Amino acid sequence: MWVIKLGGSLATAPELRSWLEVIAHAPGPPRVLVPGGGPFADAVRAAQARWRFDDRIAHRMALLAMHQYGLMLTGLEPKLQPAETVEAIRAACATEHIPVWLPYAMVATRDDIEASWEVTSDSLALWLATELGADRLILVKATVLPVEPTSIGLLTETRVLDGAFSRYAQPFAGEIFCMQRGEHAALAGALRGGEPAGTRVLL
Repeated sequence: MWVIKLGGSLATAPELRSWLEVIAHAPGPPRVLVPGGGPFADAVRAAQARWRFDDRIAHRMALLAMHQYGLMLTGLEPKLQPAETVEAIRAACATEHIPVWLPYAMVATRDDIEASWEVTSDSLALWLATELGADRLILVKATVLPVEPTSIGLLTETRVLDGAFSRYAQPFAGEIFCMQRGEHAALAGALRGGEPAGTRVLL
């Protein structure tokens, strides 16, 4: 199984439908789509800046932002199916649908997941990949990425990855890659053949 996280920054990008087409229809291993927060998370940040509520509340609201973006994605591609639990994810895969993870039910009340803006959808996608025993995690980014394999430390310093990512990477046994917003055709090839695509993330 592969976990593919589609950055919230692609919510208004012209490439969004191309990514969904590949994720939904390219042959290859079972896959799970994890949504970012996108403009919905931006609204949470703005509300917190205005009203100064604590990060615990903001964390839960940000999870619901991912929920909203995920629902939007299911409205754009019929083969995508909302899934809130591991059981629902596996059931969707069994029927050849692509589950879109809505994280609130699995994450909101967990004490071992920090209620902080350092834990973004990147770290949550990595946490889910570990829970599922996934073979590969792919993070789709709008930013320009290095060509060569790059350490988590450097990607964190340059804000490609969030501050908590290295902690969540330690128990993950699979491969991690970042891909740029225009690389959807490369993802299709990777799904078909299993070869690497994008920037390999080194622990």
